[in-house]
Amino acid sequence: MTKVFDLDGKEGGDVELPDLFSQSYRPDLIKKAVHHYQSRRRQRYGADRRAGMKTSAHYEGSRHVGPNSQMMNREMSRMPREHGDTARRFRAMLAPHAVGGIKAHPPKAEKNRAKNMNKKERRKATVSAIASTAKNDIVKQRNHRFDGDLPIVVKDGLESLDKTSDVRDLLVNIGLEEELERGKKKKIRSGKGKNRGRKYKRKKSVLIVVDKDKGIKRAAENIPGVEVREVDSLNSEVLSPGAHGIRLTVYTESALNKIEERWTI
Repeated sequence: MTKVFDLDGKEGGDVELPDLFSQSYRPDLIKKAVHHYQSRRRQRYGADRRAGMKTSAHYEGSRHVGPNSQMMNREMSRMPREHGDTARRFRAMLAPHAVGGIKAHPPKAEKNRAKNMNKKERRKATVSAIASTAKNDIVKQRNHRFDGDLPIVVKDGLESLDKTSDVRDLLVNIGLEEELERGKKKKIRSGKGKNRGRKYKRKKSVLIVVDKDKGIKRAAENIPGVEVREVDSLNSEVLSPGAHGIRLTVYTESALNKIEERWTI
């Protein structure tokens, strides 16, 4: 049994948790599933097929050509070389070990980098992540800040809130004010991503799981770090971003009933 909060943040009864929440924590499966989802979003990349080959360089292996073209008996390695009367005459090209030459084994755009995972494994990983949202010690591994026991369950009226201020007030009243402050913090990303439209990194905060979106999604996602998901769209990456611990999750009563129907193994 776990307590249920009303829209004022006060205890409004108890609800029995589905048997699914007795499943064990499987970080190995969750990590494998997260990598599976990440690999399928990865953009393909590869080198131009003619990179390093846009030159007239070649190796002249005949002794019966003019002195300007003859490459035999010059005491130099037999490599494709440029011809002509410029300073680039006899400069090695095309070979992988030559300056400006082709790459020996460049990345291929047609290579499939997606990682496969069995359907039952993916389902087991999601079920394990859902069950672990009720375990305080595992959720605190992600440095979430909250008081009381998990999981946090709220009346179904939460799904119909359409004002950001109402959603924020509810989360504060159930003891998540410090967590919301944590979600406001952002840092500048290290590396070249700063120049590619992703300069800042923000922490993942509260995940709200609902049966049906009746306006809550648009209202809640204006709060930094807060995300809303329906039961059918849950997966390991949503519940465990980066496969580091389990995310602090708030359920509605209808969502708990739907979870029992949708995800019971």
